[in-house]
Amino acid sequence: MSSMKNKNDKERLKSYTRRDFIKIAAGGSVLGGKILSNTGFTLGSNVKKQIMAGPASRYVPLIKAAFVRRKGDYGMAWPGAIYDGETALKNYRQQIIKAERELGIKIDIRSLPIYSLKEADQWLTEAAAEKPDGFLVVVLDRQQHSWPTVYKTVETKIPTVVFSPVGTAFTTNTTVADAMSGVFICSTDDFSQAVYGIKMIKAGARLRETRVVVLRGNKRREDEIPQFGVKLLYLPATTYLDDYNRTPITDEIEVMAEDYIKNAVRMAGPTKQDVLNGVKGYVVARNIIEREGADAITMDCLGALGKSDVSLPCIAWSKLNDDGVPAVCEADLTSVVKHCLVQYLFDRPGFQQDPVPDTAKKSLIGAHCSCPTRLNGFSEPSESYFLSHHHGKRDAVPVTIWKIGQKVTVFDIVFNQQSSSRTQFAHRFPIDMEDKRPEMIISTGEVIENISVPPSGGCVVSINVKLDGVNDPSDLLSYPGFHQLFFYGDFKQELKEYCRLFNIRQTVI
Repeated sequence: MSSMKNKNDKERLKSYTRRDFIKIAAGGSVLGGKILSNTGFTLGSNVKKQIMAGPASRYVPLIKAAFVRRKGDYGMAWPGAIYDGETALKNYRQQIIKAERELGIKIDIRSLPIYSLKEADQWLTEAAAEKPDGFLVVVLDRQQHSWPTVYKTVETKIPTVVFSPVGTAFTTNTTVADAMSGVFICSTDDFSQAVYGIKMIKAGARLRETRVVVLRGNKRREDEIPQFGVKLLYLPATTYLDDYNRTPITDEIEVMAEDYIKNAVRMAGPTKQDVLNGVKGYVVARNIIEREGADAITMDCLGALGKSDVSLPCIAWSKLNDDGVPAVCEADLTSVVKHCLVQYLFDRPGFQQDPVPDTAKKSLIGAHCSCPTRLNGFSEPSESYFLSHHHGKRDAVPVTIWKIGQKVTVFDIVFNQQSSSRTQFAHRFPIDMEDKRPEMIISTGEVIENISVPPSGGCVVSINVKLDGVNDPSDLLSYPGFHQLFFYGDFKQELKEYCRLFNIRQTVI
């Protein structure tokens, strides 16, 4: 283990340049892939302004919950007379109430357990009429009506989380439910798994309520992303330009720009004015989001700004994503859903990137010019970064330094089956051309390198990831999708469960 750590430390040091070490010599050190003099900071820490303007930030999801068991003593029937069902009921009720408070949602718990199939039918009829965002069924019995109640709940087509503590299910019970869609089954004593199920319901509801500003074209209009319900408000691209040109450099912008410069390990190309211009773009985007009552933003960046002197929104988007506001490059609507899901499910930002195969290292490079810094989570310190030019040799970009050896998840969403790049992997995954559901493509891997650009070409944030189980260069050359998100942590199983709960096709690579 020690030799492996030493090897990883050596690899981390390759990420830094001679100028970094000059700065370190002035008072910092390198440990675990971070420059200690720059750890613990939070970008924009002197400016406290939380953006909560859109309907998704205000929406309170509703979950209908019920316990299911026989009336009276358990007797000799399973889960057995030794099982204290009353204590279990009190315990799990308290944990549901705790989850309700911590997740900021409403969980309406049926006052008495469901004691018969007739009561189950009545509860489901009344509960479904309220159009809840999901159901939570806590099974405290394996006998009689318990699992038939589960099956009936799933058949409502309302996302359903089933919590079944040990002793309340055999595989003969769970096999039936596992074959159904729209359900997340937690067969365990660990209630935290059920809490994640509740959080998935919350994420799905917030996604449906999300309102996104799309700066593209020349008309104001509204639309919706099918199957996810995300609301789109198109604004003329000139909206951003006009707002930018009439926004002065304020004290707030000065402070934020100073934060970026002070906390950077180095600056390579951009000037202080470039940083000021980039931060001004953040304030412009934030004002548009607040004015339009939105939860997220995206823009045809180069199309709208490429021929102007206005700063591209690389810093702006990085900062918004650090703040927990989905900010999406290139008006990519599929990536809107991806950014929202990562933030809503895992409380951290994702990195939208262009995939590049590395056939020598048998790995996948993700490259773009806007990357968040709070990769560990919104409440965690920022990763180290330096300031560079955009690959177009203009403006200022924070180049986040990813931890070598860090486990990451890679995922994409594809909407149109017939044009899906999954067809590139047809030799590995059979394709049902009649299945029109959206598809989630999921991989996991490990960060092996922060690529220096230059001398390499392309976008200045270029992260090399060795994917788990992908060793054939041809699989990398035809890796499906585009603008996949990289984000910290191994969340393959959690994304698979989300797909199950919301009836999304899944392909795990």
